Amino acid sequence: MKNKKRGHKNKPSNTFRLNQFLSRAGICSRREADLYIEAGLVQVNEKYITQMGFRVSENDIVKFNGRKLKSEKKQYILLNKPKNFSCRLDDFGKKNSVFELIKNTCKEKVLPVTKLNKKSSGLVLFTNDEKLSSKLSHPKIKLKKIFHISLNKSLKSIDLKKIKDGLIIDGEKIMVDSISYVLGKEKTEIGLEIKSNIRNITYKIFKELNYKIIKLDLVFYAGLTKKDIPRKKTRFLSENEINILKRL
Repeated sequence: MKNKKRGHKNKPSNTFRLNQFLSRAGICSRREADLYIEAGLVQVNEKYITQMGFRVSENDIVKFNGRKLKSEKKQYILLNKPKNFSCRLDDFGKKNSVFELIKNTCKEKVLPVTKLNKKSSGLVLFTNDEKLSSKLSHPKIKLKKIFHISLNKSLKSIDLKKIKDGLIIDGEKIMVDSISYVLGKEKTEIGLEIKSNIRNITYKIFKELNYKIIKLDLVFYAGLTKKDIPRKKTRFLSENEINILKRL
C-alpha cells in the first residue's frame, strides 16, 4: 500500500522537498516531479510516497521507477567565453582553459555542453546534469543558435544567396535559418542563425566558399543570451530557463 506519511516535519536545514530531490537528480522539473510522486512512481526508504510536500534528507534512499537516485545538486552555469580559451577536457587545469574561469563558481564538477573551439567566443553552458547534457549535445537536436561572424573579406551577395539556398558539405545539405549582413557594418560582418548541431559547421560553411572566419561569437544559444554577462564572467540559469531546456 502506498504511504502518505509525511517526511521530516520540522523542516531541518539538511532536508528538502522530494520534488526538489528529483529535480536535482536531473529527472525532471519540480512540477513534473509532483505528477510522478502523485502517480506513485517514487520510493523513499523502500516505501512509496504520494504525499505532496514530503521532505527527505541526503541520508534517505530515493528511487524513481526502481532506480536509485543521487542527491547531488544539479548546476546550470552560463559562461561568456573569451577567445583563446579551450573547452577541451584534456586542457583541464591549464591557464587558458574555460575550467579556470568557472572553478570558483560551484563545488560540483560541471562540464561544457556547448564546446566552442579555442578561437571562438560566446556562450558556453556548463552542467552536471548528464541527461540534459546528452540531450542538448545530440547531433539530431535542432537548437537555435545565432552567431556574429567576422570574415577575412567581404561576403559577396551571390555567396550569401548560396548559403541561404543551402550548401552540400560532407555529403549533406546544410540549411541555415537566416543569414544577413550586420546593419551599419562592413560586409565582412555577418549574422547567422542555424539549428545544425554539427561540430564547427559555421567554419565549414564559409570555408566551402573560400572565406576565412576571423572572429566567431555565439550570442544566442537555445533561448539563452549574453545579456548582462561580461567576457570571462558567468551566471546561473533561472529555474524557468532550466525547465525550458528540459522541454526542448
